[in-house]
Amino acid sequence: MLQRKRPVFLQLHHIHLPLTGILSISHRITGALLFLSLPLWLYLLQHSLASAQGHDEVLSWLGQPLLRLLWVLGVWWFLHHLLAGVRLLLLDADIGVALPQARASARLLLWTSPVLLFCLLVWL
Repeated sequence: MLQRKRPVFLQLHHIHLPLTGILSISHRITGALLFLSLPLWLYLLQHSLASAQGHDEVLSWLGQPLLRLLWVLGVWWFLHHLLAGVRLLLLDADIGVALPQARASARLLLWTSPVLLFCLLVWL
């Protein structure tokens, strides 16, 4: 009977998650963050559409550093989640399933979403 040597304990700092795994986890995290922040964005939208005074109040709130940071993060979460979702749809259609292509698309996505966010912020 062949016996395998199994690790006695796990050294978590030596375990490396592949890039596609990091992308998968970040896709789930951004989806959860978008879902959890949805009530705030809906409240701000409802308040801004209620009256002209409400619109001015929401604009002044979005001028504050904390809400401005949350807005920028929300846009990045949306961009990242959208691009990762498109990548997953392409993988479901058997496009880019090979390991080198999957790694390249994951690398491209991790670079593209911050670049798009930067372009959006410069444009605004």
